[in-house]
Amino acid sequence: MIRYSINDLEKLSGIKAHTLRMWEKRYNIICPKRTDTNIRYYHDCDLKKLLNISTLNKHGFKISSIAQMDEADINQKIIEISGTNGDYASMINNLVLSMIEINEDTFEHTLNNAILKLGFEKCMTHVLYPFLEKVGILWLTGTINPAQEHFITNLIRQKLIIAIDGQPQPASPDAKTFLLFLPENELHELGLLFYSFLIRKNGFKVIYLGQSVPFEDIIEVVKIRNTDYLFTYFVAALNRKEIPAYLKRLSQSLPEKKIFITGIQLQNNELSVSDNVISFCDAESFKKLLTTL
Repeated sequence: MIRYSINDLEKLSGIKAHTLRMWEKRYNIICPKRTDTNIRYYHDCDLKKLLNISTLNKHGFKISSIAQMDEADINQKIIEISGTNGDYASMINNLVLSMIEINEDTFEHTLNNAILKLGFEKCMTHVLYPFLEKVGILWLTGTINPAQEHFITNLIRQKLIIAIDGQPQPASPDAKTFLLFLPENELHELGLLFYSFLIRKNGFKVIYLGQSVPFEDIIEVVKIRNTDYLFTYFVAALNRKEIPAYLKRLSQSLPEKKIFITGIQLQNNELSVSDNVISFCDAESFKKLLTTL
């Protein structure tokens, strides 16, 4: 059974560790187990309960009232909230639960409701991206297994591909073209797919190469097909020290092309890049850049 530390619970639920300790002591909300060295740890059932408690608390339920509810009451209140005006945090919590439980019905219900209420693009930026950040925390702390991660990312991938296919081809024959790819050994494709959706939606053509593209193949594709811009995304394949060298090589090989870069590896990473390399932090920033092209 997976073990969570109190810091894991804080990151996943948004409830501060000192608040969790207070709730444990005052309301007996969750009961931690302890290691032989007296360190708290928690199981899946504790995380699930806490995510639901967090959702109810954000919707105005006092913790003293929640403490009086049994599991059936809590679940019923969650269903009522998700069927009305659930906020982003509620939707994200439900997605986390669907991943932990490997529950496709919960995932589909939550995500389809979010898309209907927000539209696909806003759902992606306000719900799915924060959710994927939590998935990253779970992955890095070893609190989800590969099957759970693959289950949820493949479901999201299906939604992204459907959304991309729903975008019309650019009306103008002179529409400029983006070449999208991930560096060699980079397999985390969801971010790249979402930006493919944004680029198509904004009237550009896309050549999509996808995961783990060898450097030499990128150069060959540019020789074969005229492209105006390149786009890549850094998640895990390269460490932060390797990225500048990769970008320098790419920039020098294609000095006449604009190269757009983003990804978690660039956060808080001040890069010194060539003039034709453009770094941005999020989808809103990129949409503004698209209006200048």
